[in-house]
Amino acid sequence: MVSVNGMVEKPAPGTAPSNLAVIGRYILSPRVLQNLNKMKSGAGGEIQLTDAIAEEINNDRDVYGFRFRGQRFDCGSKAGFLQATVSFGLARDELKDELSRYLREIISLDKAAE
Repeated sequence: MVSVNGMVEKPAPGTAPSNLAVIGRYILSPRVLQNLNKMKSGAGGEIQLTDAIAEEINNDRDVYGFRFRGQRFDCGSKAGFLQATVSFGLARDELKDELSRYLREIISLDKAAE
C-alpha cells in the first residue's frame, strides 16, 4: 500500500507527475461522494471522480493506493476494451482453445488477402 500525495486526471503527454495510474477500483469514504456532489467539470468537460478523491488529499485526509503486478487495459477506448476481452478469453480454460483457433483463422485470412 502507498500513501497518495496527489492525483491528476488525464495529464497532458509528458506532464504526468509519476508512472503510477488509477485503474478504477476504489474503496471510497462517504466524504469522497460528498466532494463529488460539489465538483465542477474537470478534464474532458466531465465531473471527475479523481478530483473528488484529490480533494481528500487537499484537506489533509489520507488516501492510499495499492500497487499490483499485472496487466491493465484502457477500457475507456474501444481498442482497449477489445484487448481486455480477448485477454480475458485467452486466460479462461473453457474459452482459450476455441478463441485461439478463431484468432489464428482471422489472422490467416487477413494475411491471405494481402
